[in-house]
Amino acid sequence: MTGTPIHIALTFDDNFWAPAYALMRSICLSSRRRADIVFHLLHLPLTEQHMADLGAITTEFGASLVWYNLSDNAEFEHVVRDLPTSTQWPKVVYGRLLLGSLLPEHVERVIYLDCDMMVRDPIETLYDTDLAGFPLAAVRDSVDPFIMGKRDMVQNRDLFEYADPYFNSGMLLIDLVAWRAIDIRAQVTELAARGIMSRLYYDQDMLNLIFHNNWLALPWRWNTIDAHAAHEGMNPAILHYTRKAKPWGVLSGILHSSAHARFYRHVMTNELFYRFARHRWRRWWKKLLRLS
Repeated sequence: MTGTPIHIALTFDDNFWAPAYALMRSICLSSRRRADIVFHLLHLPLTEQHMADLGAITTEFGASLVWYNLSDNAEFEHVVRDLPTSTQWPKVVYGRLLLGSLLPEHVERVIYLDCDMMVRDPIETLYDTDLAGFPLAAVRDSVDPFIMGKRDMVQNRDLFEYADPYFNSGMLLIDLVAWRAIDIRAQVTELAARGIMSRLYYDQDMLNLIFHNNWLALPWRWNTIDAHAAHEGMNPAILHYTRKAKPWGVLSGILHSSAHARFYRHVMTNELFYRFARHRWRRWWKKLLRLS
């Protein structure tokens, strides 16, 4: 319904501002309701330049941006304090656990998206999906038994039933009214009290335990996991670049290692694509010099 807000939430830090921009721009380019889109940006501190880059979405498409600096949020810092993190999984991603309390009460439905994604179909089609009474909808993870069981499919058999479906949390369509009623923060606290955090695959495992058999399975094309060149002919709606090879790599368009890599570069825009490449190059050198 034109005029009704389409709420979309992203989590990222200052080293991932360019992929966040590319994701938002892909959403707007693929939508016929650009002015209805409201991006809720859950972030750690950003430079003024990077905030200006992201703000260009409003100028180009008329979409709205709502900023949430999680470093200023005491609840976020308290919840994530003891949760596991890594270079590829920084603490900011845990912002999705707190969407119910971080987003305003009037927001009753939201799509959460990881920033290593690109959207090719109208996001409003996904947003208007009938949840059939479930609190969330997602896509089954293509490697779910390995994530649940790890080596030899034995390590977490006391936590997961491998015969049950397990979703990838990179794309979540959430009924926030039901989400808030479940009290995710209390559920995470309970999981921590069980002493199993070191055995979990970050908050994806947590969410699968909390919403066990209580989610709507969507077609694979709304979260095309491990997106590589072979997927291009399958008409994916959302590409999820979970592989080590990312479409923002300078050679991706030449090597065709990621699905629609050349298209992704133009969605990010050439100027930002190469500026992001220089940003990553400088980070690599700084890290190398610290180690030497």
